[in-house]
Amino acid sequence: MNYALTVAAALLLASSGMTALALAIDRHHRQVYGADATPGARLVLRVAGAVLLALAICPCVLLWGAGAGIVAWTGMLTAGALVPALALAYHPRRK
Repeated sequence: MNYALTVAAALLLASSGMTALALAIDRHHRQVYGADATPGARLVLRVAGAVLLALAICPCVLLWGAGAGIVAWTGMLTAGALVPALALAYHPRRK
């Protein structure tokens, strides 16, 4: 598999997972959608976020092996958390 495509897949999965976990928090959900998340939606977002973060380890391990892949995965999680953090910081708040 192409190196750049593998790294992009890991970053996309990590960023999507972190976004889902952020939207599971009522404050962020209210900031984006104008209302709190329902308990069912909160559960779905948490499970989806956890699954996406777990899937993000696959491209890293396939590309770098188990030892370096896990270390790279933690870096991808850090980089993936940056996107929703910056997006939520600059998203206009609803009143």
